[in-house]
Order: sequence, then structure tokens, then C-alpha cells
Amino acid sequence: MPLIELAIKRPVAVLSVVMMVVLMGFVALQLIPIQLTPDLRKPVVAIFTPWPGASPIEVEREITTRQEEALTGLDGLEEIASTSRDGLSRIRLEFAIDTNMDKALMLIGNSLTNISGIPDDAKQPRIRTRDSEDNPIAWFVINKLPGNERDIQTYGAFLQDFLADRLERIPGIALANIYGGKRREIQVIVDPQKMARFGLAVPDVVNAMRNANASVSAGVVEEGKRRYIVRTDNELVNEERIENLIIRTQVDQSTGRIARVRVSDVAEISFSFKKASTYILNNGNKSIVSNVVRDTGVNVIEVMENVRAAIKELNEGAMRQAGLVLRQVHDDTIYINSAIGLVQQNILVGGLLAALILMLFLRSIRATVIISLAIPVSVIGSFVAMAALGRSINVISLAGIAFAVGMVVDAAIVVLENIFRLRQQGKSPFEAALHGAKQVWGAVFVSALTTIMVFVPILVMKLEVGQLFRDIAVAISVAVSLSLIVSITVIPALSNRMLAGPVKPFSEAFRIPVIDHFARFFYRFALGYARRVVHNKKLALATIVVVCGVTGVATWAFLPKLEYLPEGNRNLIIARIATPPGYNLDAVRQIAANTFQRLRPNLTSPTGDPKQEAGGPVKMSRFWFVIRRGFTIAAGAAVDPSRAKELIPIIRRAIFQEPGSRGFVFQTSLFGRGFGGGRNINLDISGPNLNDVLDVAGRANEIAARMFPRSQGNQIRVNPGLQNASPEIRLVPDPRALSDNGMTAKELGQTVDAFNDGLRVAEVTVGGNRMDLTLMGPDKYVDRTESISNLPVVTRSGLILPASSLAKVVVTSSPDQIRHLERVRTVTLRIRPSRAVALEVAMDQVRRDVMDKLKAEGLPPGISIKMGGTADALTKTFDSMLLNLFLALVIVYLVMAILFESFIYPFIIIFTVPLATAGGVAGLTILNSIRFQALDMLTLLGFVILIGIVVNNAILLVHQTLIHVREEHMNATDAIMAATRNRIRPIFMSTLTSVFGMLPLAIFPGAGSELYSGLGSVVIGGLSLSAILTLLIIPPLLSLFSFSLKPKHIEASADVVNSPAE
Repeated sequence: MPLIELAIKRPVAVLSVVMMVVLMGFVALQLIPIQLTPDLRKPVVAIFTPWPGASPIEVEREITTRQEEALTGLDGLEEIASTSRDGLSRIRLEFAIDTNMDKALMLIGNSLTNISGIPDDAKQPRIRTRDSEDNPIAWFVINKLPGNERDIQTYGAFLQDFLADRLERIPGIALANIYGGKRREIQVIVDPQKMARFGLAVPDVVNAMRNANASVSAGVVEEGKRRYIVRTDNELVNEERIENLIIRTQVDQSTGRIARVRVSDVAEISFSFKKASTYILNNGNKSIVSNVVRDTGVNVIEVMENVRAAIKELNEGAMRQAGLVLRQVHDDTIYINSAIGLVQQNILVGGLLAALILMLFLRSIRATVIISLAIPVSVIGSFVAMAALGRSINVISLAGIAFAVGMVVDAAIVVLENIFRLRQQGKSPFEAALHGAKQVWGAVFVSALTTIMVFVPILVMKLEVGQLFRDIAVAISVAVSLSLIVSITVIPALSNRMLAGPVKPFSEAFRIPVIDHFARFFYRFALGYARRVVHNKKLALATIVVVCGVTGVATWAFLPKLEYLPEGNRNLIIARIATPPGYNLDAVRQIAANTFQRLRPNLTSPTGDPKQEAGGPVKMSRFWFVIRRGFTIAAGAAVDPSRAKELIPIIRRAIFQEPGSRGFVFQTSLFGRGFGGGRNINLDISGPNLNDVLDVAGRANEIAARMFPRSQGNQIRVNPGLQNASPEIRLVPDPRALSDNGMTAKELGQTVDAFNDGLRVAEVTVGGNRMDLTLMGPDKYVDRTESISNLPVVTRSGLILPASSLAKVVVTSSPDQIRHLERVRTVTLRIRPSRAVALEVAMDQVRRDVMDKLKAEGLPPGISIKMGGTADALTKTFDSMLLNLFLALVIVYLVMAILFESFIYPFIIIFTVPLATAGGVAGLTILNSIRFQALDMLTLLGFVILIGIVVNNAILLVHQTLIHVREEHMNATDAIMAATRNRIRPIFMSTLTSVFGMLPLAIFPGAGSELYSGLGSVVIGGLSLSAILTLLIIPPLLSLFSFSLKPKHIEASADVVNSPAE
């Protein structure tokens, strides 16, 4: 290997390159964005189409169904789901990860434009690629300053103009939302008496305003050198233009006089606020809240610094002048800084522990320093590659770096231990450095390559977790690659200089009583065991069978059930509440007020010391409600972030004491998309007949409630609810009465709408702001059901009739909301099992005791049941992970086959991989005895990593055996014994440095540790057992295949594997 000799002869050049790599690593570290978690690209598009005043059935029929038909079949579309509720259609499109979203958005826009039959008074669809389901990085509460008596909800437009606009101009902020404000509108308040005097009906006024509100392009005129655009412009942008709008013109044929009826003759025009559709209660007080959603790939720490500066600027300027104050109530950077600080601590402690282990084995400060240099060089240098590949610094990537701390010293240990051994045998520093590195470079190259290659299947996974795993894969692969280069350049170069002085034999080094006695005993036992199994093939075979049997049974017996992804421990508890159908906002506000009173003892005083008493009841720093029509959430945060989970049962009891209230209370997931994230089992019941769907959903809910009782911490929610009928007042027109009075059913509906709560005429632009132009009666809003019968209906003949004389008024009910999944009406039973029940166990119970039972009892025609949500993601991911485990095993085997030029030796080595899984399971079991740790997909990644690293010890033994046979012409038995004798120390050095380097990740609790402690326990357990299994399995396996251990023609692989000592 010429590179080794070149590095030894030019140490200054080597160290200069190393310093440049470290310097570039520090520079890259300043450029890499810092985030909480990696960006998970799951392309989702939400389409909102408001239709004020329309019922859910009307919204479904006229808007949702038409849009779904137009959008079905888009390239890459994986799922289409929709919700039709009072006055709003929402369609959610989920695309495959590799979809070209620019093209998809263009196709969506074209498809929506080409839809015909959408009602005229429906608003234009709004397409959002980031919606309320994205996790905000910060929340804010806006309150009034003392002395401000104005209704805070009337500040909605002001906050949209100043606050949202200012926040969205901050680099890195994609979206700023404002909740709780009232929207401004232009109200045209008509007088029925005046309308009757002029013989005008409501539709006449509405049509006149709609036809007049126009801005129409009429082509161009080219005159000389100029080109003029021709436009008819009559948008209703101010009161004067609306007042002077002519509704009707009549000409007296006898006199020629012209009579004109203007809007001002029958109505008054005013700017006002729409009826509130959202209420925010913060610690019991009416407020407005805002949040910000980040762009992809930004540095959250820097973005939040700019956000805080903008908040300070606003509070000192525009907000104070308006009598408002803005307070930040949630900030992701608190968790990010805590999580990153913990990982940095783990890296430092792990590195020091690894150095201590090296010192215990080598008993040489110089040798320990040489190997320890591999840690900072490999770790800091890896930031260069992470920056080049567009990765971010987050809890996952830093965990990969922390794991690498224990792994990057492996190659350096093997190389330096061999150099050190040769120096102790009396070779010169140059000979020891050159021959020591050359002898083992093939082994360390194979070991590094297998570690890296196991990640290849992970990197091509087209699932959310594949994107999550990528950061660990990149961090470990780059660090291990750099450590390989360091081991064959820096280590020999430094060894030649730093080990030039006298090197004492190990027998003359200082002694550590207990450790040395145990090491001597273990060394003798291992050699004695190897001697027996090598000379007795029956004993060798029996040993292999027993070890395989015991580890296989242990793995099967103790393997935990599966979970999807760890949820983390964010200090934000969300309660998503479904109130009884038909409840108005005032009724929901009363529920919120009652809930707040129940939780008041758990809230810290706004003026008191917000400290959590050790061992006392968990305290909340704040609690707020967001009340919207059809969507109500409550949220709370703990004074002590580490105790946030304890708030869940407290909030659940307080909220669901209200009769008829139902829903979920959960901690926001680090990886879930907003309020929908977490460990949910969705049972989707679909069919064309809504009554049949609700009937099956009711039966499923009864069974699920018995299986997962709320008293044990389980939560079940039916969406939409089984009592999905909201009260409705329905006017059934009398055709004869309408005809006699010259009206149509549509005109009657418009009139009732206008005099009830206002008819939206159009959306106009006033001063750069879009607002509704609304026609309404003098009473503005009707607040009693019997008043509908007495609403005035003005006919063109000048009569004012009560609505009941033209239609039959019936009090009935209609669906509160209608959900579609894949264009079919669907009710979803959402089950959230308690943490004591593994998601895989709960899935099996639901499949066996709910789905199979309902199918056995018989389902109505057209009704289908399928499992979705997190459960579906878990199934897909686990199947993919099993395939990746198999592919990783095959890749590692084939890589070793290429490099060893043999299929037998890789088989012997790969044989240790399945056995090491028992160690991984053992590590997970031990961790569970301390604190709960599920076998989630991140933890399962530990078994993939094990495949690449547990083979390293076996590679050392097999490689050393081949050197003894092929270079030193030993017989097979002597070669196996010599290899075992020479490789025990480096095997346990590399294993123990890896184990202790990773140990802090597994045992130190704190923010973010929930993500990687399970992964760490699996890798540590597997590595620890693999060191033992290598000595138990490899010598007997080599003895059974001793027929292949013969001197033979090996030039084909000499450059890689055997590298003869010169």
C-alpha cells in the first residue's frame, strides 16, 4: 500500500492535510442549518374552498365532489381525502415522496380552473403546500395593554397587516398564522319597507351589485409608438361607489322622465366586522394567537433570533401604539438547545471514556493520544461532507456523530495495536509503522466498507423513516470513511515519530490489580477454550449448535413488540376536542371556561414564581383554547418541560367531564405533522350510504371501547362523530305561493339568507385588503329559531310577506360534516392506545377483534373497513426494514466475498450477525428494566447498524488466520490458535471503546434522548455480545472449514486482504 509508506515519510504533509480538514469542518459547522429534526419531505397539498352559508351536504355535492373528480388521477397522487363542513370544503392531496411538486401544483391549478358548475357565491379555492398541519416553531399570544377597552378580536386585520406581514418577511419563515380576530366587511343594510316601495326584491339588489362589481380587460389599442390596455373598471371599492350604484332605471314613456333607484335609496352602507368565527382563550382571557412555520432547510436557531428581534421591534412600535402586547409562549429552540447540548455532552463523555479504555489496554500515554486523535479529526471532518450533502445539524444527525465517536477508533486501534505489538517485539519505529499498518489494512478496509455498505438500502428508502435514517447514515458513513483514511495515514505517521523511544513490553507496564487479574484469567480461558474446540470437531459442532439455539430462543422470547417512531418529549400538550353537534361558539366558550376553572389549581399564578416544586403536582405555565366552528383545540405547557407528559391525564379529566365532549389529548410528536402526529390506529369505514357507514362505525366503537377502556389511558375518537347530526331549520318552498308572488325558490333562499345572517355578494379590494361585501337586513343576525318564520320577504309587487307564507318551516337535522377517503364517504375510528400497549399489539387486537369480527357478522353492501394512520405506516415501514436487513446482510456478504476472493470465509464471518441480534435484544431488555423503551423504527435501525459492525471482530480473526496460513505457512490449527492469541486484545479494545463511547447515548436522560437511547442500547448490546460470540463461534467454525485453510495461489486478492509484510 504506497499511501502508508508515503504518509510515514511525509508526516508534515499528512498533518497539514489533517489540519485543513479540521479547519474546513469548523467552517462547515457555521454553515450547516440547525434544526430539531431532519426535514421529512412528505408532499401534501391542501385545497380550501369557502362557500359561506352552505350546509355540509351542499358543500359536498356542489364543490367537494366536483373537485375530487377533477383531481383524481394526478401523477404521483397516493391519497385524496376531504372534509365538507358548514361553509367550507377542504381537500387534502398526499403525493409520493419523489413527486415533482412544481408540476403537480401546476396540474392542480389547471384542474381546478376547468371545473364548471361551482356556485357563484363560493370563493376561489386557496391552495396551500404548507397548512395548519405543519409543526410551528413558535407560538405567540396577543393581549391588550391596561387601559385598552377595545374588543381584541377587532384587531384581526391590523395584526394580519402588521404582525403576519412582518413575521413572513423574516428569512426562513414560510407562514405566519393569526387566529382569533374578526374580519372586516362592507355591510349593505337594506330596509324592507323602502325595497317594497320601489318594488325591489333582494335578488335584484344582489344581481345589480354583482354585475356592477367588474374589472374587465377589453384588449389593447396601439397608437403610434404606444400600446394602451383597455379596461372596464367598476370595482366596488368604497362607500360612495356602492351608494351611487343604480339598481333600476325606469323611463316614463309619456313625459320622457327617467327615474333611477340607487343603493342608497334602499340601504345604508357601513364598514364593520364579520361575526366572530374563532375565539381564543389564554389562561381564561380572550386573546389572539399567532404561530410561525419555518421554511425547509433553514437554521431554526438563527430564524428564532430574528423572530425575537422582530417581536421586540413590534412591541416597542406598532403593537404598543395599538394598545397591544405580544408574548412568546412556545419556542422550539428551547428543546433544540437542550437536545443538542445533551448530545454534545454525550460526545464529550463518550470520547473521554473511549480514551480511558485505550489507556487501560495500552498503558501508554503516547499510544492513547495517537488513537484518540482519530476522534476529533473524523468527527469534525464529517461536517464538511454533511454541509456538501445538504444535511442539517439535528438530534438525529448528532446522534449519528455520537455513535461514530465509538466507531471511528476501531480502525485506528487495530492499526496502532499491531504497530505497538511489533515495537514491543523490537522492530524499529519505521518498520513497525510500515509493516504493522500494511498487515492489517486489508482487514480495516473490509470492516469500514461493511459498516458503510449496510446503509445503502436505507439511503434509497422512499418512506418518511428513510429520510429520517439518512442523517444517521451520512454521519456514520462519513466519519467511518475518514477514520479509515486516518488509520492508514495519520496513525502510522505519528507512530513513527511518537513511538520512536523505548516501548516497554506489556509485562513491564504498570499493573491494575483487579482488572489485570481478570484479564489474565479471561485470556487463559479463551485460549483454553479455543484449543479444545479446534482439536475436537464434535465439540466445535456442539458448541455452534448450542450457542445458536440459546441466542435464537432468547431473541424470540425477549423481542419487544413494534412501535412506529418515538414521540419525543416536547413541552406542548394538545387536546383536540369534538363538542356535541350543533353547539355554537358561545356554548363551546362556556365549556372552555368550565375547563379552565377545573385546571386553575394546576396553573401557576401570572404574578407568582413559575417554579415546579420537586415531587409536587405538575404545574402548567399556560393553558389556552382555540375555538373555531367545527374545530376546537386546547393546549397546555408544563413549568418543568421534563414532566409535560404528566399533564395528559389532568387535561383529559378536565375537558371530558363536559357531557358529550370527546376527542384526544396527546403530546405533540417530533415527527408527526402537527396535531395529526402520534401513534394512532385509524379504522376507516367507507361506503356510499352514510347511515350504513355510521351504523358499522357505531358497532366498531362499542367493541373498541371494551378493548381499550379510557380508564387505562386509551383514547378513542370517531371522526366525524356518531351523533353527526346538527340541528337544521329547513324551509320547504310552496311552489304555488312562490309562483303567485313572482318568486323562485332560489330567490327565496337568497332573501332568507340576507335577512338571517347576511348574504355575501362579492369579495372586493379596499385599500389593498380583500373583504366581503355583504347584504343584510336591519336586524343583522337572527338569534331565535321561531324568528325564521317571520323573516321579511319583499316581492316585486311591493308586498312584504313572512317567510312562512311562502315555505313550510321544519326543524330537522343534517350531517355536521362529511368526510371522504378516496372519494367515498368515510367515518374514521381513531384509536390511540396507552403507552403500556405496544402499537403492534394494539393493531393485532383491532384486526382480530374488531375488523374480523365485523366482517364475520356481515357488512352492508358497499361497506369496506381498512386500517390506516400510523398503523398503516408501521406496517409499510416494518416490511421495508425487513427487506433492508436482508439486503444489508447480502451486501456485506458479497463485499467480503469480493475482497477475500472466497465464499467460505465471508460465510464464517456473516454467521455471527444473526447471533448478535440476541445482544441487541438483551441491551433493549436491560434498558427497559430502567425505563420504558419501545422497539420503534429508529431502534430497529440499530440492528441494521449491527450488521455492518459486528462482523469487524470476526474479520480480524479470519484475516489474521489467513496471514498465518498463507504468509507464515502454519497449519490450520496453529494458525487459528495464533490468530486468537494475537487478536484478543484488539478485539476487546475496539469493542469496549465503541461500547463506552456510545454508552452515554443509551443511559443519559434528557431532551431528545427518547430518540436514540433505544438505538444505542441495541448497538451496545449487540457489540458486547459479538465480542464474546466471536471467540465462541469463529474458532470452531474455522476448524470445521479447516480444509479451506491451505497455502494456495492468492495473488488475486493479495493487494486487499493479505498485504504481505515486507
